[in-house]
Amino acid sequence: MINYKSNLPASAAFLLLFILASCTSPQKLVESGNYDEAVYLAVKRLSGKKNKKEKYVLALEEAFERATARDMRLAERLKREGRPENWAKVNEAYRRVRSRQERVAPLLPLISKEGIRANFQFVKVDELEYESRQKAADYYYVRAQEWLEAARQGDKLAARRAYEELDKIDTYFRDYKDKTALKQTARQMGTTHVLVKLENRSRSILPVTLEREIRRIGVRDLNSFWQAYYTEQTKGVEYDYEVVMNVTNLEIGPQVVKEREFEEVKEIEDGFEYVLDSRGNVLKDSLGNDVKVPRKVLIRARVFETFQTKVASIDGRLEFYDARNGNLIDSKPLAADAVFENYASTFRGDKRALSEEACRYLGNRPQPFPSDEALLLTAMERLKPVIKSRIAETRKLI
Repeated sequence: MINYKSNLPASAAFLLLFILASCTSPQKLVESGNYDEAVYLAVKRLSGKKNKKEKYVLALEEAFERATARDMRLAERLKREGRPENWAKVNEAYRRVRSRQERVAPLLPLISKEGIRANFQFVKVDELEYESRQKAADYYYVRAQEWLEAARQGDKLAARRAYEELDKIDTYFRDYKDKTALKQTARQMGTTHVLVKLENRSRSILPVTLEREIRRIGVRDLNSFWQAYYTEQTKGVEYDYEVVMNVTNLEIGPQVVKEREFEEVKEIEDGFEYVLDSRGNVLKDSLGNDVKVPRKVLIRARVFETFQTKVASIDGRLEFYDARNGNLIDSKPLAADAVFENYASTFRGDKRALSEEACRYLGNRPQPFPSDEALLLTAMERLKPVIKSRIAETRKLI
């Protein structure tokens, strides 16, 4: 069995260096065995400085020596093991040596302000790095060929593994043998093709516009690197899976009109009237002014209200089949409604008698009912995102 283990991205390594450099010293990093981090920090603190501090010069010298020795020992040990999968790690070790030397070289000769001259033993690593790079690429190429052999037997996962192995070669060489052509082959063999189609299993005839709208569900945004979705048969494409939108029921309710008539009554103040005394004369207050009180009257308004409603429903199932053997993999129910509602009301009488609720629909008039087809199209628009979401949920199955 061929296994793949990803390497820590270079950006993550540099981030680690930055974090360590911001909270410690080169000397402490050397003592803790973090030699590359010590080199990074020491170079940073020495670069551009006219008077170079002795502690940084000595820390850089020691960290450089120990890091180089460590990497060279590791490379030799891995090579002695004779395992082809070790070449990637060997190459990483040689690259670290070269990168470290390139980082230190601009500082040479490195002399502290006290006159101490640092001694750096550079390794001729270019040929070693190239040899290990070539052998690491060869190793991944051979692994890719093994996976491709399995892929030619119909194993898409093997094709994807082959692509991953070939992709690793990009770390070592931009152009390498027929890598580019093999990657295209692996991509083709590893891609899953999914056909999304419609079947009407209801007892109703689908309106032409509705059928066309269902078939126009956009699935291109569901495409991924290894998955391609289609809504129409495409010449030359062999489908691996079929997603079938089965319409099981179309239901259109009647046009319902409900009318209601009611009266609203309210007591309001309408002017004033004088208060009379026992003799029938206008009563005076202590200042000699006429005494008046608000006049309360009842006002009325008769409301005529109309409520229109019509409902259309689409029910179905989204079924996922293995196109190679016809087996049903998954089945999910689907349903959507479209509801037409319209409130209209008029009144006779005094508008001031109307409550806030009664005023809400004043001015609205009865509307023509939408056609059955228009209401079904509205229901379909609401169903589209549900269908796409359900299809997306099945990616883990295919």
